[in-house]
Amino acid sequence: MLGLFVAQVLNGLLDGTYYLLIALGLSLIFSLGGIINLAHGAFFAIGAYLAITIAPFAGFFGALVLVPLLVAGLGMATERTLFTRFYRADPLYSLLLTFGLAMVIEQGLRWIFGASPQSFNMPEILRGQVFFGDFIYSRYRIFLIVVAVVTVGALWVLLNRTAFGRIVRAGVQNPEIVGALGISLRPYLSVVAGIGIGLAGLAGVLLAPIYTIHPAMGAEIITLAFVVVVIGGLGSFWGVIIAAVLVGLTKGLLVAVGLSSWSTAAIYLLMFVVLMLRPRGLLGERILRFE
Repeated sequence: MLGLFVAQVLNGLLDGTYYLLIALGLSLIFSLGGIINLAHGAFFAIGAYLAITIAPFAGFFGALVLVPLLVAGLGMATERTLFTRFYRADPLYSLLLTFGLAMVIEQGLRWIFGASPQSFNMPEILRGQVFFGDFIYSRYRIFLIVVAVVTVGALWVLLNRTAFGRIVRAGVQNPEIVGALGISLRPYLSVVAGIGIGLAGLAGVLLAPIYTIHPAMGAEIITLAFVVVVIGGLGSFWGVIIAAVLVGLTKGLLVAVGLSSWSTAAIYLLMFVVLMLRPRGLLGERILRFE
């Protein structure tokens, strides 16, 4: 009984893990460019569809490397052709733009791959269960959590231990001073968009074996990813991580105690409570462009 309880809690944390991968990308893009990217879930769907397209030729692990890079390239192209027009505009315009982009991508996936759900088989090496005494858990789910943790750790190192990260953080805090120093943020905006959208593509590959692949899958996950961003605070790296853990624990604990029908509602209630106590989110900063 205890093993089942722990497994359900871990499943909740697993949900929080892939919300985290998507939410971090959302937060990164908003932090530097002020773009509210409603199309982020659509790029997650592109990642899943690219996985089932590339894996037959490159294998699962090849797809795990190639697909995020391809989606990141697509994200950089999107930033150059669309996002760049709205950096100095009201965020409402970028919201409307990306909402339209999400609809275009969803219909494009439906046109190319059809509306019927598709499946993606996980590699043989990651199938089966892992036993820790009486505790049993899926080998693939452990792999997914490990990859996500390593990815988030690598992103933290990039943002906090490299020259690129120092410029990005300076651009988030005070872009005028960065510009006065003669540093153009334009190439950094493109790279940040690529990284953020590439994370969504990575989540698409990782979830493809355990998630039903269909054109509207991005619309299903983007809402909860936004909940994580709102709880954590727009633009906050650690806030998003803490929020993802809280959301995952909330969902997992309710499922573990037999209240699975309340798990999603509890996440929205958590968001409501956090916003009532701290409207900017747990670690959110003041957003001058909105105040």
